[in-house]
Amino acid sequence: MSLRPPARKTVTALAVTAALALSGCSGESPSRAERKTNFIDRAPVATEAQINSSPTAAAIRARGQMLIGSDKNLPLVSQQNPTTGQTEGFDATLSRMLAKYITGQSTPRIVSVTPENREQLLEAGTVDAVIRIYSITEKRARQVTFAGPYFDSGQTIATLRTNHAIQTADDLRGKKVCVVKDTTSEKAVTQKEPEAAVTPAADSSQCVSALEQGKAEAYVHDLTVVAGAAQLNNKIKIVGNPFTSEPYGIGIRHGDDSFKNFVDDWLRSIERSGLWRQAWQQSLGTVVPGGPPSPPNIGGAPGT
Repeated sequence: MSLRPPARKTVTALAVTAALALSGCSGESPSRAERKTNFIDRAPVATEAQINSSPTAAAIRARGQMLIGSDKNLPLVSQQNPTTGQTEGFDATLSRMLAKYITGQSTPRIVSVTPENREQLLEAGTVDAVIRIYSITEKRARQVTFAGPYFDSGQTIATLRTNHAIQTADDLRGKKVCVVKDTTSEKAVTQKEPEAAVTPAADSSQCVSALEQGKAEAYVHDLTVVAGAAQLNNKIKIVGNPFTSEPYGIGIRHGDDSFKNFVDDWLRSIERSGLWRQAWQQSLGTVVPGGPPSPPNIGGAPGT
């Protein structure tokens, strides 16, 4: 998926909270602060037998640091905190837990990747894995092996908080809908509601502006991007559930089945323990309505 996040206008609430907590001025009770610390502290570390089941995992442990391809500018998904320097969000938290599982340390080296170069970086060994809203497709699976899926995203609707007329995708009929050009959003909207008036924009920030200016009544994009926009701008809200399914996977070098099985086993362990749920609650769950979704079936997406 090739996505450009909305322009960052202010320090995110997530970053501010993290910075205050680290400085000891958060105002939180000690028990809540401890729970945040213990969230990563409770993440498991693989046994020697588990590590030895995968030559790639063994090589990473011997190196002492995991190299993860990701991003540092995706709010609620993977964004660098300007105060602490740490990357935060749902994907970032999974990256930290996977690194800890393999090396014992929740401090991976984050390598910036793009949709254009991630397969090449995996093939070259520049990164050990890619965790960056990486949609699983059968076409991509011919170049990269996917563990997971670890999250099921999809096209989601955002409106102004003052708009109560749109609650589901069926309500888009006859409405002005902004989408980002060169994404799958336009096709998804027209297939779901052919009578919607779809207007492409250059990026997410332009769609948010269109909402504020009354040029659009709804903005449709992938859940993770819409959530980031809602977190940055309190004038908009997410309505309803995603009306398409888009599973995200962890990309690893093509053909490395032992490492895929190793990562899949780790995903199952954090799902069983509730750590996956906590990662969602403290990131995407801060703006997405409803409770945490159920994790997708590992190995259940075409391409896995």
